[in-house]
Amino acid sequence: MAKLKIGIVGCGNIATTKHLPNLAKFPDRCEIVAFCDIVEEKAVKAKAKYGTPDAKVFTDYKELIKMDLDAVHVCTPNRSHSEIAVAALEAGNNVMCEKPMAINSAEALAMVEAAERTGKLLTIGYQNRFRVDTQTLKKMAVSGELGDIYMAKAHALRRRGIPTWGVFTNKFEQGGGPLIDIGTHSLDITLWIMDNYKPVAVSGSTYNTLGTTLAGDEQGTEDHWDPKTYEVEDAAFGFVKFENGATVFLESSWALNTTDERQAMTTVYGTKAGAAMEFPMGAKGTDRVLRVNTVQNGRQTILEPNVSEGKSSSADLIFNYPGAEKEAITWLNALEGKGELVVKPRQAYTVTRILEAIYEAANTGKTVYIKD
Repeated sequence: MAKLKIGIVGCGNIATTKHLPNLAKFPDRCEIVAFCDIVEEKAVKAKAKYGTPDAKVFTDYKELIKMDLDAVHVCTPNRSHSEIAVAALEAGNNVMCEKPMAINSAEALAMVEAAERTGKLLTIGYQNRFRVDTQTLKKMAVSGELGDIYMAKAHALRRRGIPTWGVFTNKFEQGGGPLIDIGTHSLDITLWIMDNYKPVAVSGSTYNTLGTTLAGDEQGTEDHWDPKTYEVEDAAFGFVKFENGATVFLESSWALNTTDERQAMTTVYGTKAGAAMEFPMGAKGTDRVLRVNTVQNGRQTILEPNVSEGKSSSADLIFNYPGAEKEAITWLNALEGKGELVVKPRQAYTVTRILEAIYEAANTGKTVYIKD
């Protein structure tokens, strides 16, 4: 089988620390033949490290999607996700788009409809579905071991973790702060484990307090952010009710005076058992643990399945993206017709729809009702 030809639109941090290093692990299956960035130097640099000798460099994605490609990866700021993805699909390309799917539900739906209309593959970069702990919990849910999951908490909390690179604090480009950036991951894995994509009512609150008031030493971090240019929320919380009566509480922050820093994690409560993703002894930056609260032989029991990620097959993992290698394998398999997508477009659309509703509820002070 000929190698898959892939083009990258957006050669910033997420492309060079997640997408490209993981695709590069499979040189016998794919090659990166096109790079695009509005800052040409970034595309040139990415090509030098990851591209074929004759790879093309562009500053306009419309030129890249004219090429004969098997797939396009969209790794740009949130505002342009839908525009680029829809254009790439319409041009006959399969698309891997980085999370969040889009800046709002209307643009996310346009992506879904474009994929369905063209028959091309579309998936979203929710690599946390592919972590060992997430996969283990998903299997438990599917097998019925947890019973019916009627309540869950989606955790995306940082104490001092405001991104100081890129355009993360630019509301126009990103659409929001931690809710749309990291809250999207925790909500995605929570809905996937619950297999519940029918929200009916959403309430929420957002806060912009520490992001615009803490300066210098008050921030407690060496990499200071500028409060004068901080435009998005620093914390957001949402409460979602579903058609079957289930509920999800979503907590997200970049800056919050909390002792419980958990990101891209979930806690689920079922009729037979419950489970929580945690760090060992409250530590950060280590393998997660999965603690399952159940009953065995008539006695309450806490189980801890082995969910260690093990060692990566490559030393070129610059950033810590557990699950990203498996995400790349699943994507390549789907492109080659050897497997199904795990992250489906309409699932990602529902995630975006809920995030949008939380922002709307926070702005209006009213519950937002979602109807199909």
